[in-house]
Amino acid sequence: MRQDGFRPEEIDTSRPHPARIYDYLLGGKDNYEVDQRAGDELAEAAPEVRIGLQANRAFLQRAVRYVVGHGVRQILDIGTGLPTSPNVHEVAQEVAPDVRVAYVDNDPIVKVHGDALLSRFGTTGIVLGDVRDPQAILDDPEVREIIDFGQPVAVLLVALLHFLTEAEKPEDVVATLREALPAGSYLVLSHATGDFADRTDAQAIYCRATATLNLRARAEIERFFAGFELVEPGLAQVPFWRPDGPPPPRSEEIGFYGGVARKTA
Repeated sequence: MRQDGFRPEEIDTSRPHPARIYDYLLGGKDNYEVDQRAGDELAEAAPEVRIGLQANRAFLQRAVRYVVGHGVRQILDIGTGLPTSPNVHEVAQEVAPDVRVAYVDNDPIVKVHGDALLSRFGTTGIVLGDVRDPQAILDDPEVREIIDFGQPVAVLLVALLHFLTEAEKPEDVVATLREALPAGSYLVLSHATGDFADRTDAQAIYCRATATLNLRARAEIERFFAGFELVEPGLAQVPFWRPDGPPPPRSEEIGFYGGVARKTA
């Protein structure tokens, strides 16, 4: 065991991991050869994938600015993935320095990188947790040190729920999180879709990874916002959700929907 309490054998390098594939396709360095091969195959199967991931990341940043601009000072980012600057806390604290951010991920390597990055921050932290057990996340003492669930919270589920099968009941996952939030809280969510192109080949690549890719249509994704009120423009392809510049090339092919919604009661 290393001094940071992390066991190297906890990293599964025999199969690609979605967070590390994502990191590789965004030009990061925290990935392994198995992730790089999967990323290259994914880019061959879906040539716009890098543009799509960049657009999804840009959506995340705009959504964070939106919720912080509307008064939220606490963010629970579940499935945060490997650190990619600007990170959620950097974006949020640029708008309001007092924003508190709790990161959650189920990959030990993400936890290690997060601990190193956040060691100097008192208003941010990262814990190991799995979205499939949302109550454990809500009850985690480290999460509770940062997040006061008596005050509005923005929950981020960005590029995450498409790794849950229907058998894993993603609607129930979101409902559990929703019930823990007071009025004035927000849900920020993005999700992969096959609405704009056949992504069978991409799904096959993820079947060899540590998580399957479950593409859903617009109506299926909208159901995750039950109990929330979507803000304009509603659920949209991520480049077209409150854009702050010209859309990237091939925007019409980008297979991600994104939306932000407020809990009103």
